[in-house]
Amino acid sequence: MTDGWRERERRWAAETLHRARERAPERKPRFSTMSDVEVERLYSPVDLQGERAGGGGPTAVDHLGDPLRGSSGVSWAEFDPLRDIGYPGEAPFTRGIHPTGYRTRLWTMRMFAGFGAAEDTNERFHQLLRAGQTGLSIAYDMPTLYGYDTDDPEADGEFGTCGVAVSSLADMEILLDGLPLDRVSTSMTINSPAAPIWAMYIAAAEKRGFPRATLEGTLQNDILKEFVAQKEYLFPPEPSMRLVTDTIEFGTREMPRWNTISISGYHIREAGSTAVQELAFTIADGMAYVEEALRRGLRVDEFAPRLSFFFNSHSDFFEEIAKFRAARRIWWKLMTQRYRAENERSTWMRFHTQTAGVSLTAQQPLNNLTRVAIQALAAVLGGTQSLHTDAYDEAWAVPSAEAALLALRQQQVIAAESGVTNTVDPLGGSWFVESLTNEVERQVWQYLDEIDRLGGMVAAIADGYPQKEIADAAYRFQRELDAGERHIVGVNAHADPDEELAIPLLAVSEESKRRHLDRLARVRRERDADAVGLALSRLRDCASRPGSREANVMPALIDCARAYVTLGEMCGVFRAVYGEYREPVAV
Repeated sequence: MTDGWRERERRWAAETLHRARERAPERKPRFSTMSDVEVERLYSPVDLQGERAGGGGPTAVDHLGDPLRGSSGVSWAEFDPLRDIGYPGEAPFTRGIHPTGYRTRLWTMRMFAGFGAAEDTNERFHQLLRAGQTGLSIAYDMPTLYGYDTDDPEADGEFGTCGVAVSSLADMEILLDGLPLDRVSTSMTINSPAAPIWAMYIAAAEKRGFPRATLEGTLQNDILKEFVAQKEYLFPPEPSMRLVTDTIEFGTREMPRWNTISISGYHIREAGSTAVQELAFTIADGMAYVEEALRRGLRVDEFAPRLSFFFNSHSDFFEEIAKFRAARRIWWKLMTQRYRAENERSTWMRFHTQTAGVSLTAQQPLNNLTRVAIQALAAVLGGTQSLHTDAYDEAWAVPSAEAALLALRQQQVIAAESGVTNTVDPLGGSWFVESLTNEVERQVWQYLDEIDRLGGMVAAIADGYPQKEIADAAYRFQRELDAGERHIVGVNAHADPDEELAIPLLAVSEESKRRHLDRLARVRRERDADAVGLALSRLRDCASRPGSREANVMPALIDCARAYVTLGEMCGVFRAVYGEYREPVAV
């Protein structure tokens, strides 16, 4: 089939294209994606056979047991659309995990929110639910993310500025007050202290009469990406992985509707990675968690159906769509060929998406509304299961109520007015999108092969490999920006030197902080000291023993939460047993 296309393309290039370029040269000599993947002038079936650049796809050794493609994914010379693209709801899930796409059910509109005391965030959640939001997503403040109580000296000056402060079960009870936990799923962006915060959520829900087995939601709980990118780690890698595995095991046994980990590329991308690196390092993190759970003695089909992912949707529209499509295909291959999953749901890559916070500009902030809309549309066309859209004022502060509502409305306009939900995988079969999907996959497999060579993701992190790759990519992008090779409107293109900020910004009040600190003092004053001591002693005993089902820390943490042990006290036990991690200085 491609022979006719090749011949016709040669004539087109020699005649039509040649005349056009003589009349007007192209704007630059090379066009590329943000990952520096070169974008051809034109795509046709020739590209799907890898023939434009002389043919020949990767021929790496086969370590996944795939007799057709080998370790580096798609062998372009053997590309078969029926096999490698297929149909939605069928392997390899390039076109989506659900046969009907969004025709049956829209993605969950899950707006990330949190600021100040628990009362403030609870009120915001009720506002968003009334406005049509379909899932909750809790942002925690910096002291909470680092496992400190608000009155700890280490927390000074950081109360509520990037999320809600939760120091004890009393805060969690107010945070969740009146929310329909039996009808909405809750996502919690928390990592190092994920297990204690999850214990508080479970205790608060059960106190309101919601059995833990009925609770639905997602715990971010991805410690490896903290070592790679976000740097909000507390404990060394080995005990940190033990805590993650405890939550996976506990959720598998007792909370079948809960996603105990959201393997997160978002923060890797925010740290400056390319789209390819984001996907490669996220999948490598996922492989490490799978292997740790298998070592614990769990069967892959027991826990893998509840693994979920979290990706960034950046501004390079088609590259982002290709990334999401490649992600599903790669994960299917890994789960079936390396980990021998038999349950189809174990092979599904289900993911939440957030638009790119790092792309938001303080200059001309209303431009961010356009950026976010483009990024959100890419996530939808890529088949996301849930979506958060950033507010236009987030380069300045926690979003105002008006900005948060506008961000939600952007999703609702896409869903109701754009028509993109009418058909499944609307861009499937596009020569450009399919070629770019193949190229993203090929480059991801190259990274995965290198990480395998280094001994897996934990060893690669200790070696500094992903950190260096991300730093190099961020440096390259900044150099291109400084040289004017890439443009950001309002920053290095169409800037306004006379611009004055004229948008309302949210500020956390002193009253909010006082209310939270008064509650924390009251909790310490009124709780049962003996119950606190017993709960902390049991937690210390579990944490001191090797990770196992019998020494799983989650039951002890739930007992601590019920006794109103504070977050700082629970994390203090872990700090005493495991020590605190200090990243080695790179040389």
